[in-house]
Order: sequence, then structure tokens, then C-alpha cells
Amino acid sequence: MNKTLKVGLLGGGSWGTTVASLVTRNAPVTLWARDEATVNEINTHHTNKKYLPDATLPEALKATNDIREAVIDADVLVVGIPSTNFRRVLEEAREHIRAWVPIISLTKGLEHGTNLRMSQIINEVMPGHPVGVLTGPNLAREIMAGNAAASVLAMEDEIIVRELQSLFHSGLFRVYTNTDLLGCELGGILKNLIAIAVGMGDGMGAGDNTRSALITRGLAEVSRLLVAIGGNAETFSGLAGIGDMIATCTSTQSRNRTVGFELGKGRAIEEIIDEMIMVAEGVKSAPAIMALAEQYNVDMPISRDVYSVICGEQTPQQIFMGLLKKEVGAESEPG
Repeated sequence: MNKTLKVGLLGGGSWGTTVASLVTRNAPVTLWARDEATVNEINTHHTNKKYLPDATLPEALKATNDIREAVIDADVLVVGIPSTNFRRVLEEAREHIRAWVPIISLTKGLEHGTNLRMSQIINEVMPGHPVGVLTGPNLAREIMAGNAAASVLAMEDEIIVRELQSLFHSGLFRVYTNTDLLGCELGGILKNLIAIAVGMGDGMGAGDNTRSALITRGLAEVSRLLVAIGGNAETFSGLAGIGDMIATCTSTQSRNRTVGFELGKGRAIEEIIDEMIMVAEGVKSAPAIMALAEQYNVDMPISRDVYSVICGEQTPQQIFMGLLKKEVGAESEPG
């Protein structure tokens, strides 16, 4: 069935290119990237060395820097644009998309200033289109290297999500479905600050016990906010929750953990971000996450401490000393 579908994918970063490569096994894909050099490299050499230096891309994958070409004939539109530019690119694509085409977000972030999730932005910019997210513990370079991985395709419409499941499912890349769109999307967003905290501990040489404690207590505070906003508690016990949390907190390929690791070594946030090729969504989304915690009256002490480091109000050393001095109560309580 998928051979009859055409897929447009917006975004030529590591994850967008990886998803395009996976989907190309099941349907024709046209990938849009703004950078002409990236487009030429994908079409001519079947590589994207800036983001995936060791990967060879499928010859069938086609790239373009004309957004109309990627969108006009698409039966499914996949969007892998960082949160800071997500709305603007959607607005560019809006005039070219046909009615009722499903739109799937790959972005794990919140829009600065509005605190909106990417699915909410899609609903604002392109109302009437079925919306979904592809999320989970997915490290692009490992997947491109052929390692097994699992992901979740989440949409509120159970019929549509099952129809699209086989479009993304490919070989060792297993795709499960979930109708808790809000919970799956939030899971991919909220864990990023915990990954920064874990990275800071690793950067200071804190050890395995500290890492385990931070992940566990981080899971508790993140799940409290997820449920308060309206997500399903069971969602956070799956791939979009604890699965993504573990990968993001422990992998050296994780951008958010890398930011934390460098902070833990004493480097300034501005210097770290300037050197990164790819976006660490946790840094961008931190103000919005804390605003949501305040709005829903959920105490998130680890996330709050990370935010204070990002803002320059505290150092990693200060917040870790603070963690040791905090009073403790029941495990079910915040803190």
C-alpha cells in the first residue's frame, strides 16, 4: 500500500535525514533542506556528512531546496525542523499542501514565547490535518549504522495511526502505535532537562549511583507534570517516556546530556551552544517547561535547578551541593 504514497520530509538534520532514509524503503521520499550544498550532497553523493558523517543514504532518497516540490504531491508530510523555526517553515509549506494530508512531527521541543507543543503549532498553522508525532529512544547515528531501535507513532485517530505505522516501520527499526498524542509528545520534551542534569553530574565525575538517582527522581517529577497536563501515566512507562529518558540521559550521542556534561566541566552555556552543530532542545525549551510547571502547580526541583544553571544563576557545583542538603520525605513526594 505504501508504494502508492508519496512522502515529503522537511528538515535535513540528523534525525530528519535518518527518518527519510528509513521511510524511503517503504515509499518515495522528497526531503527538503534550505541549504543548497546539503541538497546537492544528498542527491549526488548520497551522504550528509555534516550531520551523519559515517552514513551512506539510499540512492532513492531525493532532496530539494524548493519547499513546494517537497510538499505539493505529498500524501504524508513529516516535519523535522527545530522548535525555533518550526512555525515559520510550516507557514512556508502551508500554501502548497493538499487538504487532509497527515502531518507528523519529529521535533521534541516547545515553542519559545507560546509554550506550545509542535502538534499544537501544526493545528494552528494547518487546521484540519491529522497530526501525529514520531518519538522514542532514537539516536540517529546508531539507527543509520543498522542497530536495532524502537519508536512510537502517536496520533489521536487509531485508524490513521495504524494505517501509517507500516510507512515508518522498517527492518530493525520497530514502530509501535499510541493514541496518547499529548503524553507521547510531552515525554520527548520533558526528559531533556533531566538529561542535562545527568550530564552535569557525569561532567563532574559524580558516578553511577548519582546518575541512577537523578534519572529515577527525574522520571518522577516529569511524570507528575505529564499527568497534570492530561497525559496518560502509562505512556511514561513506555518508549516515549522511560525509554527515551534512558537513551537521552546515558548516551554520549545525546545533545542534551552533552550540554550538561560540558557545563559540569565548568564551561559557559553560550560557548557550548555556539560549538554545537545540532540543536539541544532542552536548552531552548527550558523556560517553557518551567512555565508549564508553574501553570499546573507541579514542583520540579531537578528541572528548576537545571534551568537556574542555564540562566547563569547557579553553577552545577552549587546545585549538586543543594541536592545533598535538601530534606527528604516519602519517595512519592517531590524533591
